[in-house]
Amino acid sequence: MNMNNTPAGQELVAIVDEENRLVGCASRGVMRRFNLIHRATYILLFNSRGELFVQQRTQSKDVYPGCYDIASGGVVQAGEDYDLAARRELAEEVGISGVPLTPLFDFYWQDGNNKVWGRAYRCVADGPVTLQEEEVQWGRFMHMQDVQLLRAEKPFTPDGLHLLDRYLAERPESV
Repeated sequence: MNMNNTPAGQELVAIVDEENRLVGCASRGVMRRFNLIHRATYILLFNSRGELFVQQRTQSKDVYPGCYDIASGGVVQAGEDYDLAARRELAEEVGISGVPLTPLFDFYWQDGNNKVWGRAYRCVADGPVTLQEEEVQWGRFMHMQDVQLLRAEKPFTPDGLHLLDRYLAERPESV
């Protein structure tokens, strides 16, 4: 559930076309069933020591269940813009609010289960981190080299890895 207590499958999400133009809205369940292009936010949460927050998704997630993820975030709901959705998702998933979010870049991701226009953000906060039990089963701040080691051993969300690779390519000092 989200903060307005709508069951996740029934929340209305923004639906867009291949050029990221808004074309309507649909329930999350319909969006997943028909693999409609939607918008989502991806927030790279760092602490003041430069460690990245990595989380593991619950098995009940509608896409990439049980996978590790390098970003907090989620779908942009109908009537939201990216910035509002990013602040909402960061507060919902990890209990972080009131911190500046720096927009990084927009990107398109597509695979057999997911078609999404994402907006990546970066923020710095030392916590406390409070995990949303319906969506996140584990999480902790990690040095980037440890993230890369974990990535080699465990399944990660492919869109998150795409984001991480682009982020690191554009900011090699983050490694």
